[in-house]
Amino acid sequence: MSAGTGPLRPSRPLGALRDAVDHVARQSPARLALIVFAGIIAVVTALLSLPAATVDGQRAPFVDALFTAVSAVCVTGLTTVSTATYWSVFGQAVIIIGVKIGGLGVMTLASILGLAVSRRINLTQRLLTASETRTTRLGEVGTLVRAVIVASLTIELAIFLVLVPRFLALGHSLGQALWDALFMALSIFNNAGFVILDKGLEPFVGDWWLCLPIIVGGGIGALGFPVILNVAERVRRGRRLSLHTKLTVVTYSILAVVGSLGFALFEWRNAATLGGLPVADRVLTSMLAGVNSRSSGLSTVDVGHMNDTTWFMQDALMFVGGGSASTAGGIKVTTFAVLVLAIVAEARGDRDAEAFGRRVGTTTVRLAVAVAFLGATLVGGGTLLLLTFTDYHLELVLFETISAFATVGLSTGITPDLPDVGKYVLAALMFAGRLGTMTLAGALALRQRRRVIRMPSEPPIVG
Repeated sequence: MSAGTGPLRPSRPLGALRDAVDHVARQSPARLALIVFAGIIAVVTALLSLPAATVDGQRAPFVDALFTAVSAVCVTGLTTVSTATYWSVFGQAVIIIGVKIGGLGVMTLASILGLAVSRRINLTQRLLTASETRTTRLGEVGTLVRAVIVASLTIELAIFLVLVPRFLALGHSLGQALWDALFMALSIFNNAGFVILDKGLEPFVGDWWLCLPIIVGGGIGALGFPVILNVAERVRRGRRLSLHTKLTVVTYSILAVVGSLGFALFEWRNAATLGGLPVADRVLTSMLAGVNSRSSGLSTVDVGHMNDTTWFMQDALMFVGGGSASTAGGIKVTTFAVLVLAIVAEARGDRDAEAFGRRVGTTTVRLAVAVAFLGATLVGGGTLLLLTFTDYHLELVLFETISAFATVGLSTGITPDLPDVGKYVLAALMFAGRLGTMTLAGALALRQRRRVIRMPSEPPIVG
C-alpha cells in the first residue's frame, strides 16, 4: 500500500505476538503475570550486573545480582551484600525501582501506564490486573488501579516528608537526606526491607521519629490496596466495609498485637536485644516487631541475637504475612482467618463458616486450604534443600526459609554466607512466595470448572 492510501497496519510478527499475548491473558492471566514478573527480574539483574551498579566499578557476581534483583522485585529485603556500601547510587536506584514495580504489581503497573497513555484499560490489562488484585469484577479494575496510584503515592510522599527533616537533623546533606528519605519511604510502604543507611537501623532503636513511619507505613502497605479502597469509599460515600476488609483489618491487628506482646515477653530480659534498653525503647521496639515480622523486615535489633522462642513465634507470623493484593507476603491473613473460621465451624458442628453476618463459601475454604498447603510445601522443600547443602541448624535454616517465602526480609545473618546453591534456593523461594500462591489463588478464583456429571458422595475417615 502506497503512502497516504490507508491506515498503517502493524507488522505481521507484532500482530501475531499481540494476539498470542491476548490469548494467554484470557486463558491464564496468572501464567502471563508470572512470565512478565520473571522478565522484570531479568532486566533488573542485567542492570545490577553493570560495572556502574557497584561502588568499586567491578561487575557484581551473577548470583549476587540475581539474588538482589529477585529480592527487590519480590519486595523481600534479604541481601547477600550491603545495600548501602556495595551498590552505587545507580545500583540503589535500580533496586528501589524494582521495589516499586514489585510493590505495585507488574500488571497493575501496566494498567497504570495504559491509563497514562490511552486514558483507558483494555480487556487484556483488566484480566491481568484482576489476577493480581483478586477481583473477579473486571469493571472494578480501573477504579482499583486509580486508587492504587493515589494511595501509594500519597502514603509514600507522607513518609518521605516525615523522614527528610529527620535525616537533616542527623547531619546529612540536603541531597543525601532527600535520597535516603525517598529510598526508605518506598522501602517502608512496599514492605521491601531494604535499608540504605550505612549502619542499618540498629542506631535508631529508640528513635520514634524514624520507627513510627515504619510501623504505620508498613502496616498500611501490608493491609492491601482493596482494603485501602474500601475504607476510602466508606469514609467518602458511607459504603459498607466488605467482609474481606473486616477480616483483613481484624486479623492483622490481632496478630500485630500478639506479635508485639510476644516479642516483649520473650526478649524483655535478653541483654542482646531489649534487655539493655530503657522501657520506652523496649515498648517501641516491640511495637515495631509486631509489624516487621508480618512483612516489612525492618528491624532495629539484631535478629541473630534473639531467643529461639522468638524465632519460632516470628516463623508463624511471617508465614501468615499480610493482606491479599498488598505489598506483604505469606499465605495472607484472610487465608489464615478463613481456615480458623472453618475449624471453628467444624468444632461447633455448624454447616457453614461465618463471620460478621456473612457466610464463607466452600470454594473459598478450599482455596484457603490449597494456598496454605502450597505455602507449607514450599517452606518444607526449601528447608530440606538448605539443610542438605549447608551445616546450619534447623532453627536458623527454617527462619531464613520462611523469611524468603513470606518476602519478609528478616535474617539471622546466614544469608550472605550461604553457598551459591543456597542463595539460588532462597531466590527461588522469594519468587515462588511472591507469585506462587498469588498465581494459584488468581488462577482458581478467575476460572471455575463446571462439570455436568457429579460423582456419588462418600466421606472418607478423617482424623
